[in-house]
Amino acid sequence: MSNFSKNIPRLYLVKISKWFNMVMPIVVLFYQSNKMGMHEIFVLKAIYSIAIVAMEIPSGWMADVWGRKKTLILGSILGTAGFLIYSFSYGFWAFVIAEIILGIGHSFVSGADSAMLYDSLKADKKTDTYIREEGRITSVGNFAEAIAGVVGGFLAAISLRTPFYFQFAVAAIAIPAALTMIEPKVHAKVQAVSIKQLAVNIRDTFIRDQNLRVAILLSAVTGTATLTFAWLVQPFFEAIGLSVELFGIFWTALNLTVGISSVFAYKVAQFMGRRWSILMVILLLSAGYMLSGTMISYWGMAFLFLFYLVRGIATPIFKNYINEYTASEVRATMLSVRNFVIRITFAGIGPLLGWITDNISLNKAFLLAGVLYLVASLIIVFPWFKKDLEL
Repeated sequence: MSNFSKNIPRLYLVKISKWFNMVMPIVVLFYQSNKMGMHEIFVLKAIYSIAIVAMEIPSGWMADVWGRKKTLILGSILGTAGFLIYSFSYGFWAFVIAEIILGIGHSFVSGADSAMLYDSLKADKKTDTYIREEGRITSVGNFAEAIAGVVGGFLAAISLRTPFYFQFAVAAIAIPAALTMIEPKVHAKVQAVSIKQLAVNIRDTFIRDQNLRVAILLSAVTGTATLTFAWLVQPFFEAIGLSVELFGIFWTALNLTVGISSVFAYKVAQFMGRRWSILMVILLLSAGYMLSGTMISYWGMAFLFLFYLVRGIATPIFKNYINEYTASEVRATMLSVRNFVIRITFAGIGPLLGWITDNISLNKAFLLAGVLYLVASLIIVFPWFKKDLEL
């Protein structure tokens, strides 16, 4: 194994520390036990997204200039601190502080991790394996989240706060993993170091380079759809009367679905080709939303699994499009632009969907989100289809 390939198992550990999430399966119940409704919950998560947005692009720029390793270390430390604060906090405003710290920590890891992976492979002349490796790392993350779902459900039976104590310890795993990574030599060349140049890079992305613009926006709107769906799953579970323990088990099953499909994402891309892969993802994710919304019952859970199956395929494929059109010296920045768009979009739509869930119906929230994703994604990808570009 080359020096740079040794980064890959460490990236697995960083992924596990983020995705072995014992809190997520029961967090809506935790918030509700602290007198919060779905609108407040979505507002809290919008604040988390705004915290990410505030640092997302600067953190990507720092990863390009300062180095992926250093930003991963800082993000890992902040992520650990956020769960420590959560463990001893009560009420909305205390949670806001923890969410802001977690959001900033997340921004320093997102983008830098995929950039570290791609450039580690590039240093070893193995970029053709990126979709496979990204799929495997995504898969490991989702298997970790799946196992954590079961663990979190049973820990929550002790108390709804107990999963947070254990989450702090898991988050800390990322710190030594990041500390022992090796920065790829590709960063030895001169980097853009000014804020002015950063603005120029982003402008070039959205004005001059159509392929990169479409790749980022397509990946981002799909990321927003999957993030939003995850926050509607627990209200769906509540609506059909699942017990707390079953929350964890079904959460596990959903994430196992993502984990399995992520492993085979590169095979889907090879078999279907880019055009049909994109169209399949857009149509099936939209269908997952709409069918889940029209059948809120045990039978309707089949459509939750459909959505998660396609989600596992979409993430590594769409991220790869961004990497293909991005130069190494701005790769983390461009991946951070993707995450920036995801979070700022979620900050706008999340509270609205939370209000609809509380005041109209969960059914209407699902349907609206599905229609918005279908329309937005087709508009974004239209230039590729219209001009018959070689994607």
